[in-house]
Amino acid sequence: MKILVTGASGFIGSFIVEEGLERGHSVWAGMRASSSRKYLTDPRTQFAELDLAHPEVLRAQLASCKAEFGGWDIIVHAAGATKCIHREDFFRTNTDGTRHLVDTLRELEMVPQRFIFVSSLSVYGAIREQPVRKATPDNPWIYAPIREDDTPHPNTAYGESKLEAERYLKSLQGFPWVILRPTGVYGPREKDYYVMAQSIQQHVDFSVGYRPQEITFVYVRDVVQAVFLAMEKEVTGREYFLSDGQVYHSTEFSDLLHQELGRPFMLRIKAPVWLLRAICTVNGSLAAWQGKCTTLNRDKFHILCQRNWQCDIEPARRELGFRPEYTLEQGVKEAVAWYKKEGWL
Repeated sequence: MKILVTGASGFIGSFIVEEGLERGHSVWAGMRASSSRKYLTDPRTQFAELDLAHPEVLRAQLASCKAEFGGWDIIVHAAGATKCIHREDFFRTNTDGTRHLVDTLRELEMVPQRFIFVSSLSVYGAIREQPVRKATPDNPWIYAPIREDDTPHPNTAYGESKLEAERYLKSLQGFPWVILRPTGVYGPREKDYYVMAQSIQQHVDFSVGYRPQEITFVYVRDVVQAVFLAMEKEVTGREYFLSDGQVYHSTEFSDLLHQELGRPFMLRIKAPVWLLRAICTVNGSLAAWQGKCTTLNRDKFHILCQRNWQCDIEPARRELGFRPEYTLEQGVKEAVAWYKKEGWL
């Protein structure tokens, strides 16, 4: 198949490109001219310069692709912003960028067989946060999983912008979309969870809030597995949550990082919510004034405060045949080994 992957220079996108090439497909890395090609060194990779911010430029770029080879069978839209200086930047990239791409594909009659949109569990926000049971040895989880028929209430600009992009896709008659909503994605090349590993190496593990927190993860290669299952199955007009199928207490991820880092001395700091809010507000405002992106910002505050990250992946199992292959222990081991190899840790 001919496959276009937008956001190919990014964390998830670069893994999708690699997997497509390994499977023998013709893969185009869609990216801005200024984007890094550090993880796109396979000589079989083809490149498509795409400016999703400017429709008139994008139209000329896609028209050139159509004239040269006719377009793509599958498009995986993995481009997106997870950190921005200003709130409106999320919508400019995640919402408007998606709309510009889809509108131009339709205008040029380049609609693919499948348009796979990599969204996020964050489109649902902090819902099902009230305990439904008491924790017991047989069932330690007190919250209920987020399900596809729940009503989204995103509490971050990132989640809102992704949700607006989803709604736009769903408004299109006959457009062959599939939406994937991974929970926290980790693995080699990922930078946010790397910050946690770096903090633990520097002897501090930071968490927030005193209410129980139940979190979920999915290893990057399992997200890639779901992407290719969505290509192969005769399914369109569906949304799927992605996780490794397990639920974890808030310290389990940091405990595994601590183990893989050789168990250095570590001070656990559990900050009250008001302190985190103050830190994120001040840090975010300072970074915006300096024209920089920062990890600790207002969006991150809401993400860290959310207590329930459970999600129901049974539809993905049933309809796509999704079977997560990586346990959290395996994934953390592989990620930390890569961080060490690359000199990040």
